[in-house]
Amino acid sequence: GVEVGPQPQGVARADVLDKMRKIVKHGLDFVQLFNEGTEFPLCTIEVFKIMERVDYPRNKNGEIIAIIHPKLQDQDWQPLKNGDPLFLTLDGEVIPYQGNCTVYPTFINEAAYYEKKQAFVKTEKIKLIAKPLRSSAS
Repeated sequence: GVEVGPQPQGVARADVLDKMRKIVKHGLDFVQLFNEGTEFPLCTIEVFKIMERVDYPRNKNGEIIAIIHPKLQDQDWQPLKNGDPLFLTLDGEVIPYQGNCTVYPTFINEAAYYEKKQAFVKTEKIKLIAKPLRSSAS
């Protein structure tokens, strides 16, 4: 599957559709080159590994008591460091991120995840090394 976004639910956006087409084309080009015997050299790629799903602050009745801080909104995949603003209570109090390492939040304030009790997903940036690759088919 290919997920390209973010975009609002039920909305078809031309720019997002264009990105999806390009991704699929690159994938098909890779398959064709691989099937033709092209060798792909060793490479390193940065990826984001899910650490945990983070819920909104809630009161004892399970009601949300804070929203995503404006400085975090629309900052998917951007570094979030200890002390950075995370949530804003309905009384205007800032709740900072408290962590021992920089993380990269994603799916920030996505409407589809409210019912799943998810304010965002905390990820870490890691490097993967892909070994050289060549088809074994002749």
